[in-house]
Amino acid sequence: MKTMKEPKIDGVLDLSRYSKEKRQALEVTEEARGKRITNGFATGLFLGSPKFKPLVKTAAAKSRDGEAGEHFLKLLKHVLDHHADPDEIDRSGEIPDHLIEKLAGIGAFGIKIPREYGGLGLSQATYSRAAMELGARCGNLTALLSAHQSIGLPQPMLQYGTDEQKKRFLPKVARGAITAFALTEDEVGSDPSKLQTMAKPIEGGTRYLLNGEKLWCTNGTIARYLVVMARTPTVKKIGGKKRRAITAFVVDTRWPGVEIVRRCRFMGLRALYNGVIRFNNVRVPAENVILAPGKGMRVALNALSVGRLTLPAACAGLVRESLRITREWVSKRRQWGCEIGKHEAIAAKVADMAADAFALESMVNLTSTLVDEKVDYRLESALCKLWGTETAWRVVDDLMQIRGGRGYETAQSLAARGENPEPVERFMRDSRINRIFEGSSEIMRLYLAREALDPHLRLAGPAMDSRLSAGKRLLAVAKAGLHYAGWYPSRYLPHPFAVPSGIRTGSRSSLSYVERTSRKLARTLFHAMARHGPALEQRQLLLGRLVDVAAELYMLTAVHLQAGVILRHEAESDSTDRSEIPAVLSFLDKRTKCRVNRLFRELHENPDAKARTLSRKILDFPN
Repeated sequence: MKTMKEPKIDGVLDLSRYSKEKRQALEVTEEARGKRITNGFATGLFLGSPKFKPLVKTAAAKSRDGEAGEHFLKLLKHVLDHHADPDEIDRSGEIPDHLIEKLAGIGAFGIKIPREYGGLGLSQATYSRAAMELGARCGNLTALLSAHQSIGLPQPMLQYGTDEQKKRFLPKVARGAITAFALTEDEVGSDPSKLQTMAKPIEGGTRYLLNGEKLWCTNGTIARYLVVMARTPTVKKIGGKKRRAITAFVVDTRWPGVEIVRRCRFMGLRALYNGVIRFNNVRVPAENVILAPGKGMRVALNALSVGRLTLPAACAGLVRESLRITREWVSKRRQWGCEIGKHEAIAAKVADMAADAFALESMVNLTSTLVDEKVDYRLESALCKLWGTETAWRVVDDLMQIRGGRGYETAQSLAARGENPEPVERFMRDSRINRIFEGSSEIMRLYLAREALDPHLRLAGPAMDSRLSAGKRLLAVAKAGLHYAGWYPSRYLPHPFAVPSGIRTGSRSSLSYVERTSRKLARTLFHAMARHGPALEQRQLLLGRLVDVAAELYMLTAVHLQAGVILRHEAESDSTDRSEIPAVLSFLDKRTKCRVNRLFRELHENPDAKARTLSRKILDFPN
């Protein structure tokens, strides 16, 4: 089986100055990153050269699913309308078997699985629209289908499975054999280098003996198959150094030695089938290894690049539903002689909510099409997840504030009093996890910052690598100097042809603003590197602000491209009427500029240093 060329850390990061624990963590992450693709739109945003033309073409691409996609979405809506009771699911903590069977019957467990393997063979765009429908109604059902298809067996198998593996597993999965992803452990969250679950080759390497325990395995308590990440003794020597190996296995939960220790319960998502899974001498056939021994983290991280797009899609549905509830409430609720929607404090929240609904829908649609068109989407997906989950939480919080006591009161209590049982309280409980699931907001910012710095590290990194000889470092300095002598001045020069022709007149100035601000972002990132050097990685708040600038620019680009398609009557919006779009765009243009200006200003006017000093005193950490 053909595998990707192993990336080198040497010459990119000088790990010699790190502790052993931190060095191992970075090595595991770096090895998993794989071959870098640097032609994506978001990569260009960080480098000051966003490529609009491919994105314009992608935004205008027609859905490849046609009637098949619309038919499935119609079936899904019917099942959700007539067979699902989200409030009862929340109250009981269980998803009824008959509902799972209904979902399996319409193909909801195999949306993207090709038809040759028994699935529907639909696109990422349709899958995301399905997630929007689920997110608008029930977080528990969203988690069930998302954990199964986005990070469970289907996605890794579609990306890395052999033909034999696909034929063996995918038909069962498409029919409703539930799957889960098992990486997290008691001491392992975002740092896989601490993985303790072990898989030891036995019987001449034809099997592995799996031992260990996994925590917070979503769907794990009802899953038929698990994708399990485990340390293996496969040793790879890179630069003469031994590396830890992590391998991905398909494990059948019916096998002897697989034990469900406990089902975990949470603040929200009360019907989440999440638990602690223990493996006691489980014998796993070698043919159940995904991709290759030692390539497990690559399987995990690349599957997550697609999988994490489900969260902002579900959030888009939640925001759309929150807007519907808000519109109805503020239009009929009267205080001080008029509808509360006419009060400026409430009207501002309504405007934010309406703009956010269109913006998030636009981001998800564009990024989903990037996946379908096989265009680089890694950073766009992460930006979507970061912006979407943070936005959805703010929207639900505003919805709660607008509804007041009727937001805080449960739907069951509202119904008992004869009032409309809007599930705002459930929405808030269920949506809080989105900023944590599949990479917390903090981890997303660090991941995006690392990717933004990657082109610079590969060029200038050797110059800062204390392990290299003086001659090699000088050569690296000269090479980097030649590059930046041309690159840096060009980040100040306007690019009059950056925005391609064919963009609607009202959007050209906005995309020009994106291009202009992208160059400022690139310069600022370069200045931060020059000022802080290797210590830049410790300035996580600074890097986070720059990532948030990029997220705002990607959002603004997506909304203008989506608006262009809708206003040409080539598409519909689930959240925004055509007549509202010009006002939405005008509002988003102004709000984005205000947010971006604030983020740039906070790079210089902030309490970061004092916060570090205070926290060290409180925690008694040395300087």
